[in-house]
Amino acid sequence: MIRVGIAGCGKIAQVRHLPEYAAHPDAQIRGLYDLNQDRTRALAQQYQAKAYASFEEMLADPQLDAVSICAANASHASMSVAALKAGKHVLCEKPMATSLADCEEMVRAARENGKELMIGQNQRLAAAHVKAKELLDSGAIGRLITYTTSFRHGGPETWTVDPANNWFFDKKRAVMGAMADLGIHKTDLIHFLTGQTVTEVQAYLGTLDKKYADGSPIGVDDNAICIYRMSGGAVGTMTASWTDYCGEDNATVLFGTEGVMRIYEDPAHSIVLQKRGGETAYFDVDRIQTNDAQTKSGIIDLFVDHLLDPSKPFISGESVLTAMRAVFAALESAETGRAVRVNG
Repeated sequence: MIRVGIAGCGKIAQVRHLPEYAAHPDAQIRGLYDLNQDRTRALAQQYQAKAYASFEEMLADPQLDAVSICAANASHASMSVAALKAGKHVLCEKPMATSLADCEEMVRAARENGKELMIGQNQRLAAAHVKAKELLDSGAIGRLITYTTSFRHGGPETWTVDPANNWFFDKKRAVMGAMADLGIHKTDLIHFLTGQTVTEVQAYLGTLDKKYADGSPIGVDDNAICIYRMSGGAVGTMTASWTDYCGEDNATVLFGTEGVMRIYEDPAHSIVLQKRGGETAYFDVDRIQTNDAQTKSGIIDLFVDHLLDPSKPFISGESVLTAMRAVFAALESAETGRAVRVNG
């Protein structure tokens, strides 16, 4: 049995972590902590768990095996490192952290303390993405030449339990906007699918439409558009946007020497594979989840199952470093107006 504490009891904890841990036969929600103590106590009562008065009290609990970090972006690194040093395994929500140095410190803390650090990059687990990687690895479209990948929706306004105090728009707590919320997902995904890494970035990050109630622009980017050059020679675009007010777009299209693969682009088919010779194959493996239609993420099951049996796969912090390097290169590119090489 893996006994878990959840730090941060906002929407992501309420929709994903709490119900998914509760549903796992080998996980027990030991306790909860949130800055809002009324919320902590209410959810602790609902899940028959302990309400910790502080994060420090949570980490001092000898009955606790692991911690889910579901706090605002700026707290990810400090809370993860503290938990790892306290001898707890950590599942941290994306983005991993808000600086590359912090990401690397998290990985180092996991290694030095002999604990597991997993990041919630759940797009790797979507059934169509798993199938698409299998097809790509088999040479289904030949050598990859270009691609486009995007994640767009109307913004995180409904993805908070406190709309009047939306930390997603607060530069101090979020640091990045659409890039941290959506762009990291698609950057990590393109690494996962292709087996290549981003080596150079030309990026635009800006606030084009989102405003506070007083009419002033929000403190973070609502759109991020990046050109990625890959280690295998492919070049592609990654778009993250909070200004798609008519739905949600989570598509990836890959163009190769022998065909084109369209993932989550056609509402009727999760993968459409078009061959250069004219034939078309359809793979109807699942439907992508959306903010309004949540399905089981698979992240909690993966984390718990790996802790119980380390031979089972998981999404290590170290494996996410390459995507985070590309994200921080994109921030630098947007600030300087020039292409930035990605080191490492």
